[in-house]
Amino acid sequence: MKTQQILDQLSKKHPGEKEYLQAVQEVLESIEEVYNKHPEFEQARIIERLVEPDRIFTFRVTWIDDRGEVQTNLGYRVQFNSAIGPYKGGLRFHRAVNPSMLKFLGFEQTFKNALTTLPMGGAKGGSDFDPVGKSDAEIMRFCQAFMLELWRCIGPDQDIPAGDVGVGGREIGYLNGMYQKLAREYHTGVLTGKGMTWGGSILRPEATGFGALYFTQHLLHKAGKDIKGKNIAISGFGNVAWGAATKAVELGAKVVAISGPDGVCVIENGIDKEMIDYMLVMRASNRNRVEDMAVCFPEKAKFIAEKKAWSVKCDIALPCAFQNELALEDAKELKQNGCWCVCEVSNMGCQPDAIHFCLHNGMLFAPGKAVNAGGVATSGLEMTQNAEHLSWTAKEVDERLHHIMQSIHEQCVKFGTQADGTVDYVKGANIAGFMKVATAMLEQGII
Repeated sequence: MKTQQILDQLSKKHPGEKEYLQAVQEVLESIEEVYNKHPEFEQARIIERLVEPDRIFTFRVTWIDDRGEVQTNLGYRVQFNSAIGPYKGGLRFHRAVNPSMLKFLGFEQTFKNALTTLPMGGAKGGSDFDPVGKSDAEIMRFCQAFMLELWRCIGPDQDIPAGDVGVGGREIGYLNGMYQKLAREYHTGVLTGKGMTWGGSILRPEATGFGALYFTQHLLHKAGKDIKGKNIAISGFGNVAWGAATKAVELGAKVVAISGPDGVCVIENGIDKEMIDYMLVMRASNRNRVEDMAVCFPEKAKFIAEKKAWSVKCDIALPCAFQNELALEDAKELKQNGCWCVCEVSNMGCQPDAIHFCLHNGMLFAPGKAVNAGGVATSGLEMTQNAEHLSWTAKEVDERLHHIMQSIHEQCVKFGTQADGTVDYVKGANIAGFMKVATAMLEQGII
């Protein structure tokens, strides 16, 4: 395999799809050496097949707003790879959603799901619908219109969507209700992240953030460090950031900053439970303003407009908001502020230059496909509970989640340990996920 040749061909076929091409490049550069040791992969053209999605559904979503006016958005579902199981991946509602973004997410999801050890393929979907400022009634009508177009493309053994940016428990509820009405099937497990009264799993809302902190804890132990007493800066204040903050405090760390598109809230004495609970209120408000935290808790939090979480002194940085949110200048600022560990909790949260800077300046770094896999792992556990018509206790789910994150860390160490004994977590995660998917594709023939 010649990485640059494949990238050049993809760039010609898919011009302008920068997120997708960036994700492919990161993986190909990591796996090139091991791939070339397997001539059977080359003979079966595994890479050429793996970098293209199985199929993409694109559809119009027409709905009526509260003023009675007709609105039109685009909806998508990218079914990327099903070599190791049915398609699995979230739905994202955000004005920036486009095919390139969803292809990158579906590509990443394929390897992330492989790392969990659960039988799940990779997919992603969503719409350019912007939930910010929308009423509950508008969000309900949009979700119903979206599912009206999507429902024939998904199923409990075919494709199982979940939530992502802009899609939380409320949206999953509206989507699931419409699916059941159309399919005339109940509790099929066709969506995960469901409410607890209708098939959801305990700890699913917290799972991505909890799993990220479990992985970070293993990474620190491997490096001879402890998370207790460390200062952590977090971007975002949605479900992922909320789960990460909750578990960080539980493990004895201090969250000193959370951020949003409007700026950063500096929490000098560390976030407390009352403030963590308020993060859910902020997310549900659809205002998308982190300043609300400082307004509600003026004695505990200080808001600084147009600044990022990375401007605050910390030991550990956890990007939890959006792809490419941490740039090279942010990585440099973190280093200057004493940060020595960056773990991506958002998908591809760091730009390539920022990752390169971290890896070559003595900073521990781990990629999103490993760090944030706890969310989809717990979705897989929710699917198992649905199939068995059972509901596990929080202790059972948490133990399974912790075991999965430990297993992912072990895979990263196995494939990412370098000659000097250090661990390249980017390389380790990419090779581990790729080998599982590529082997499955090879064994199932040319299809």
